[in-house]
Amino acid sequence: MHVKNNYIYTHKQAIPEIIIKKLISTTTLSIKLMKNSLDTLRLLALLEGISFLVLLGIAMPLKYYLDKPDAVKIVGMAHGVLFILYTINLLIVHIKLKWSLGITFGAFIASFIPFGTFYADKKWFRS
Repeated sequence: MHVKNNYIYTHKQAIPEIIIKKLISTTTLSIKLMKNSLDTLRLLALLEGISFLVLLGIAMPLKYYLDKPDAVKIVGMAHGVLFILYTINLLIVHIKLKWSLGITFGAFIASFIPFGTFYADKKWFRS
């Protein structure tokens, strides 16, 4: 990945740098506006779950049935970033709220299962 002429190049894609900066600033602002880490975790669980479903239900079929791999690159990258943010925030909530390892591990495993983060939100994150 490198920056040239205000574009960020990743593999074969060029993403305008201004879009990346705007996305990061918007996400940062949204997270700062959250009341606490649990609210942030709930938002990230929702976004991560949606991105996973879009990846599996839309992007992957486009790649394999219609030979359009760009959808997986874009959605996959977004999902990867959301997964990392979800995992980091899950650890923060585990430490701040002194959650048991069972709840934290269950919430982590839920992120690997379609609709899993929605279940985790309903079961553990609404307190």
